[in-house]
Amino acid sequence: MKKVTRRSFVKKIGIGVGSAAILTPLVSFNHNTENEEKNYSGKKLNVALCGLGRYANILAKGLIESNFCQLSGIITGTPSKAESWKKKYNIPQKNIYNYENFDDIVKNDDIDLIYIVLPNGMHKEYTIKAAKAGKHVIVEKPMAITAKDCQEMIDACKSAKVQLAVGYRLHYEPHHIEIKRLGQEQVFGKVRLIHASLGYNLTGTPLNDWHLKKSLAGGGALMNLGVYCIQSNRYVLGEEPISVTAQFAPKIMPDLFTEVEENITWQLNFPSGAVCTSTVSSNCNIDRFYASAEKGSFELSPAISYGPFKGRTSEKEFNFPVINQQAAQLDGIGKLIINGQQLPSHISGEEGLKDMKVIEGIYKAAETGEKINLI
Repeated sequence: MKKVTRRSFVKKIGIGVGSAAILTPLVSFNHNTENEEKNYSGKKLNVALCGLGRYANILAKGLIESNFCQLSGIITGTPSKAESWKKKYNIPQKNIYNYENFDDIVKNDDIDLIYIVLPNGMHKEYTIKAAKAGKHVIVEKPMAITAKDCQEMIDACKSAKVQLAVGYRLHYEPHHIEIKRLGQEQVFGKVRLIHASLGYNLTGTPLNDWHLKKSLAGGGALMNLGVYCIQSNRYVLGEEPISVTAQFAPKIMPDLFTEVEENITWQLNFPSGAVCTSTVSSNCNIDRFYASAEKGSFELSPAISYGPFKGRTSEKEFNFPVINQQAAQLDGIGKLIINGQQLPSHISGEEGLKDMKVIEGIYKAAETGEKINLI
């Protein structure tokens, strides 16, 4: 599938692209209009990336393409990364911090927002530090490693009068905007069954990788991949789950997964009667979403990873372009903050808290073998 810019994507939607599969997104998941993007020449939101791992490099590319945000600072504990990023992105020395002098960022008016891309177990600490420094925050998924931590992060940001967002990039991606519409508008009637699963084969992962450490990751496949499945269930149905059952699978790589789970499967039950079954795995590759409704079905495969996504309904194939998901997310958030508007609930810390409560319920169900009520 050919990659196009977000501007050309929005323009194509505006004029209509000879396929009924491309439809106007729901407002709550929508992002910039073409005119806003093309004509915007005001202040950009100055973003500092906290943590310069693999995903930070992807975000940096999104910041380059963003219309409302720009990369202005970095926080890293690795001097060599600080130097290479400084040269590559022309970052002023005064906007480069490490974890020892992080709190000094409170004095820097050239940083508006801190995007936290650290291991899960560090999200709470640095979200609260950023809030106390008077900076808005975007934190990657999962928001934290416990629901209690999520609530403390929300409270800290409210107390500091800064906004807190969670990096739900798929909320701004056209395939996911469409499956949300198909489910919530009941285009094929009520959705009865959803299967959403995600897995990567981590054979050969170094033993010191933070994803394998309980203190840094909070858990294994569920903590790092499960949020994508849970999210798709919730926003396609427009409902909150009421109960869950779950099962751990035997470990195929026990030497690697000594602290966290390798695989887990669960079944979420929703008020409408819909059942959503998911598996997340660290020993095989899977990336699929399928929804069966009363009068038809819709699916994506690849579905809930980084794409490029491909999908169809029981009537026709989707015909959406590839966009820069990170740029779309950054603009959706950045535009509102620049305009002094409140972020919508679907991208906020409250949304991250909802997901974490479900994750905790899944762990409890798998550990006890019992059906766990979530309400």
